[in-house]
Amino acid sequence: MAGKKKRPVSFNTLVKMFMRDYNIPTKKDIDKLITRMDRLEQLIREISDRPRYNPQKRKTPGSSETASARVLDIIKEYKKGINFSEIKEKTGFKEKRLRNIIYNLDKTGKIKKIGRGIYTADSEQ
Repeated sequence: MAGKKKRPVSFNTLVKMFMRDYNIPTKKDIDKLITRMDRLEQLIREISDRPRYNPQKRKTPGSSETASARVLDIIKEYKKGINFSEIKEKTGFKEKRLRNIIYNLDKTGKIKKIGRGIYTADSEQ
């Protein structure tokens, strides 16, 4: 018996095998990537257009001033200084929030630390 005649391999088949073996992307693959990138860019634009959260601008409930301004006003009332527990009692803020506010006011130079836990408003401002 004579062997079966083999059909010649087409050029397209050879190219497809080559591209598959060497992981070369096709036009279809690149089009998919482009559409995904377009969607990601759109999401980034939407996120960047949102207003940013600024904890310093956060208002206290029932008040029109910021928490930092409220703490600073209380500290300004006491020329000789006020301690942390009195500030906490007058504002009603939780300890962590109040410590963050005092830290930020100190870093910006609006208040001075004159002793352990005692703060006064900066006289230059």
